[in-house]
Amino acid sequence: MDNLQALQERLGYTFQNKELLIEALTHKSYKQPYNNERLEFLGDAVLDLIVGEYLYKKFRGYDEGKLSKMRASLVNEGGFTSLANHLNLGEHIFLSNAEENNSGRTKSSLLSNAFEAVMGAMYLETGLGKVQEITVSLLEHVHPDISLDSLFKDYKTSLQELTQAHYGTTPEYQLIAAHGPDHKKEFEVAVIIDGKRYASAQGKSKKQAQQEAAQIALEMLSKELK
Repeated sequence: MDNLQALQERLGYTFQNKELLIEALTHKSYKQPYNNERLEFLGDAVLDLIVGEYLYKKFRGYDEGKLSKMRASLVNEGGFTSLANHLNLGEHIFLSNAEENNSGRTKSSLLSNAFEAVMGAMYLETGLGKVQEITVSLLEHVHPDISLDSLFKDYKTSLQELTQAHYGTTPEYQLIAAHGPDHKKEFEVAVIIDGKRYASAQGKSKKQAQQEAAQIALEMLSKELK
């Protein structure tokens, strides 16, 4: 967990201020005088801008509606979790024993937040250019055929096809929790394959949370089966 050099090598960036990186990786459960929530807030805004500019330049023929839809599919918990998993970010998060025992290192919400925080920390240290370079590189590695169609494929169907082919089983989706007032609910859903919980994700509807959890599980299984 504390081998931050390995993480920095995967990132392609070495922090001059290691305390800033440690703050970005510190979950609030770790009970330090600092945590990564403020950096997460900053990183979210930075990534929203970077992804928006990237799509604007890459898809010149698309109108605002299509660009907004694509950005929303990338700048969300599932999208950032995919980028975090590409970096093996879960290995490096500082969190409590209780949170770790509760599968904290694979929780979509923790991974997504930590990714945003690391990008926010990098932005503070080096400015927008380097964050943009690294984010675009990660996007194109995780989404090599990025397009409107590829971003909106049915991850639940793809996951079911994969699990039936390799394990002879169908994924199950379990509602873990619902947060917030009735007019602004957030649903957390876990995907379970052959009795094992592979991933969880949050969404504004159960369907969205299921799709995001399926996307994360699909990426994890694809790596296992390589």
